[in-house]
Amino acid sequence: MTLTYKLRIVLLYAYFGLTAGLWCLVGVTCAPFLSTYRRYRLVAHSWCHNAIRATQVLVDIDYRVIGQENIPERPCVILANHQSAWETFFLTGSFFSPLTQVLKRELLDIPFFGWAIRLIKPIAIDRDNPKMALKQVAIQGHERLQQGIWVLIFPEGTRVPVGEPGKFSRSGAALAANAGLPILPIAHNAGSFWPRTGWSKRPGTIQVVIGPPLLAEGEGPRAIAELNQRAEQWIHATVKELESQV
Repeated sequence: MTLTYKLRIVLLYAYFGLTAGLWCLVGVTCAPFLSTYRRYRLVAHSWCHNAIRATQVLVDIDYRVIGQENIPERPCVILANHQSAWETFFLTGSFFSPLTQVLKRELLDIPFFGWAIRLIKPIAIDRDNPKMALKQVAIQGHERLQQGIWVLIFPEGTRVPVGEPGKFSRSGAALAANAGLPILPIAHNAGSFWPRTGWSKRPGTIQVVIGPPLLAEGEGPRAIAELNQRAEQWIHATVKELESQV
């Protein structure tokens, strides 16, 4: 990694910090007077879209999307593998609007940032209480889907290293099955260019694959487990293929 590229990475993070503060201030000031859709576009979508654009320009990390034709017209539950911060920015700033996701409840208490995030109806969970967290995802997620909001879940629960797929939680599959809606599986290899920890980056093109929607076959715990397994197998297999191409 050259010195010039390292400086560009520093510039990228400086851009993130400065613009995030500005966006949060504007969001907290203006969003309470806007509809849910316009609030989401102002607070989350626009900043994340610009973050992805800055990543392209400053550190030469581009992306390619395959399978956009698989996106259903009606909002549903999105399950994606989690390797870095990039996919959070990308999925929030791309074609799903409005969108909410599961996050730690503590984030909502951060001045300005947390206040702004609170305005876009996140599913805030208590990670220290897994049983309560599952209940929160089920109740709040169902409410969001009924309101026409996409629900993004990273079923691995945390960022995992490249080549080490994590075990999937069933919360997303249960939410989709109980709502009678499909899971939209998404796989990517962002971690190969944007590692889960540290500031290092690698120029290149991230591959994002959107799979066909998956519906539960039947009802009850067995159907939920089978749906989750299908999503997990498809995502892990697709990620493995993408990583082999880097």
